[in-house]
Amino acid sequence: MPDDSVLYQAAALCLTYPDDDFRARLPLLREAAPQLREFTDHAALTPARELAEHYERVFESTNRHSLYLSWWSDGGTRRRGMSPARVKDLYRAHGLEFTGEELPDFLPAVLEFAARTGDTGLLTEYRDALEQLRSRLTAFGTPYATVLDAVCATLPATTTGVRR
Repeated sequence: MPDDSVLYQAAALCLTYPDDDFRARLPLLREAAPQLREFTDHAALTPARELAEHYERVFESTNRHSLYLSWWSDGGTRRRGMSPARVKDLYRAHGLEFTGEELPDFLPAVLEFAARTGDTGLLTEYRDALEQLRSRLTAFGTPYATVLDAVCATLPATTTGVRR
């Protein structure tokens, strides 16, 4: 399997809130991860405020496009609290301390973990969740779907079809 660490790191950055730091990194992201050019070109041409408002509409207004991977498998159940704790333990087992403001199962954090460690186990484990998110982003018509397209293309095929 080819090393996709650069793609995972770039995808992680593309799926975080599009602040000034993100905009400054766009030329580097475009060159480093050609698989993401459709998205990075869109982001570069979209005014900053419009891109931020779009991000908020897509990811922050409802769970329909949740970037928290355990939401797709556990929903709002009690079990969902266990999943991020297990992910945090996995980070520690690889010598990484999770200190982010988000929960450890936040997709950009999982992508960064895969980029830093080469361990794609979480991405593979949550493959069905990634497919569900990708499908919903595609149906919504957002360029963020192309980021999920690129990530999903690096993973083994999905095995089940649990839908929320």
